[in-house]
Amino acid sequence: MRTALFRPLAALLAAGGVALLPATAVAAPTPSPGATPVNRAGTSFLNATPITAGQPVRVDASIGDHLYWSFPATAGQVHEINATVTFPKGRSGASTWTVDVFDGLRRRQACTAGAQTPTVDAKATSVALGCTLREVRPWAEPWSADPLPGTYVVRLSVIDLPEPDLGAPIDVDLLVGTIADRGASADDGELAAPLVPNTKAGTVLNAVPPVDPEADEEGDPLADWLPDLGSRWVWTGIGGVLAAVAGVAGFAMTRRPRRR
Repeated sequence: MRTALFRPLAALLAAGGVALLPATAVAAPTPSPGATPVNRAGTSFLNATPITAGQPVRVDASIGDHLYWSFPATAGQVHEINATVTFPKGRSGASTWTVDVFDGLRRRQACTAGAQTPTVDAKATSVALGCTLREVRPWAEPWSADPLPGTYVVRLSVIDLPEPDLGAPIDVDLLVGTIADRGASADDGELAAPLVPNTKAGTVLNAVPPVDPEADEEGDPLADWLPDLGSRWVWTGIGGVLAAVAGVAGFAMTRRPRRR
């Protein structure tokens, strides 16, 4: 009887132990088979280099550069960013590095795990950075900073280092992986459109707009001799009329009556 009772209890405890495993027990992301490596990085939000989950990144840069990459994310996904910076020998002091992730509205997203801002001494030959994002939600309140579907931007930079080390060459390896994909859940809402940063805020008109010949023919010849009635002309005319009225009224009030 006791054996029959203990077996279901042991099964429940085993299942609970699996459910209570920490997030760090999830396997680290690996490059996708056949993925084309990326060997460049952007220098700002506007020209961030697009990558996909599982696509390895290997670039040559300099200490002090701000490196940007962008990747798409859909509802239900959990992403992990791993980066390794390899230093040259002979650095003069310790340095602190950081990896930041922003959504399509350039809101900085929090990391649930990983060494987001590690500090290494002068003798270290490399530093490893990591950031595990929260699960992407299908919708959220406007005032919240919850991760939403769209384009995310990764920025890798150094925030503290001795000035003599600026400009030294480094090698950067980065990988964005999807460690979980639960799909879009019934969350009582759905984002109307993915949050994508606007990298083309305006356009420059290099050519003179064409003139309609029919509009010129229909124009009044007398109007060509008159200036355009802008706000400056309107207020100048109103001021002139008021000045004339004030002059006439002042003359009528101050003039002396004639003697007979």
